[in-house]
Amino acid sequence: MTVLKKILAIHTGGTISMSQNDQGEVVPNAKNPIAQQETILAGRVELFTDEMFNLPSPHMTPVEMLKIKRRIAQAERDGIDGVVITHGTDTLEETAYFLDLTLPSTIPVVVTGAMRSSNEVGSDGLYNFQSAIEVAADDASRGNGVMVVMNDEIHTARYVTKTHTTNVATFRTPTFGPIGIVAKDHAVYFQKLIRQDTCDIDHVTDHVYLLKAYAGMDGSLFDFLDNDQTAGLVIEGLGAGNLPPQTLPAVQRLLDRQIPIVLVSRCYNGVAEDIYDYQGGGIELRKMGLMLCQGLNGQKARIKLLVGLSAGLTGATLARFLSTAVS
Repeated sequence: MTVLKKILAIHTGGTISMSQNDQGEVVPNAKNPIAQQETILAGRVELFTDEMFNLPSPHMTPVEMLKIKRRIAQAERDGIDGVVITHGTDTLEETAYFLDLTLPSTIPVVVTGAMRSSNEVGSDGLYNFQSAIEVAADDASRGNGVMVVMNDEIHTARYVTKTHTTNVATFRTPTFGPIGIVAKDHAVYFQKLIRQDTCDIDHVTDHVYLLKAYAGMDGSLFDFLDNDQTAGLVIEGLGAGNLPPQTLPAVQRLLDRQIPIVLVSRCYNGVAEDIYDYQGGGIELRKMGLMLCQGLNGQKARIKLLVGLSAGLTGATLARFLSTAVS
């Protein structure tokens, strides 16, 4: 007798759960149409459904992310073989990476969504949901960390990012590419992700910020963060990781407060490096005490800093955790 894989579907809202009204506006539904798909992959998986939230993607916060993490941990203790999370695409990569940092890499955890609502022409939600279930039910998916499955591609939560406002092929992994594809009814992997340590946090730290550098930037925005509430800051620097010299006095004032500052690049590809030795260059910034985080974009680096601070990491331990995408 075939033993069915037990898959938990956690629904959190987003476009995948919405519909287009008579005016062409995409709006939330009272009932999630995707969550009603109880018979999907009947005969191959036993699907359990948890409608945790019905939130548009911009409404998601680390507080909800922590609740999802706890629900997944409970599901694994209860014998679930894999988890699929449906999520709005605007902040999908941040929730996925939060889970990747805080969950042990055991059962497959797959995050998916849609770029077109449930009743639009060419709606991609149901197909992405089915593909995500197939990946979560595949034994080859174990030990891969949290994955994002969209448009027949399998990406790591660590590196994937949303690259287009409306295209169904929006999720891409710059520099490295997807680790696999969904072929017919199973996952096919071509790359293996280097694993990282995880932090089993029980709360989330507030007031961790993200600023993007630009030509002519001065210290004004940094001065707004010069207070006792600020817990940490990520800066998307110019190029390989540089800042306009006018910002440096304000940045130093934050460092004098012992506020941890992480530097990444605002570039779509590549990594932050301390290459340039001029005022505001990466070499000077590292000497000042900024931590360069390689391979992550700004929003991912913010999630990693937030998780590290929530885990109580400080000083050199926090710096090691943040210095590269792999801990």
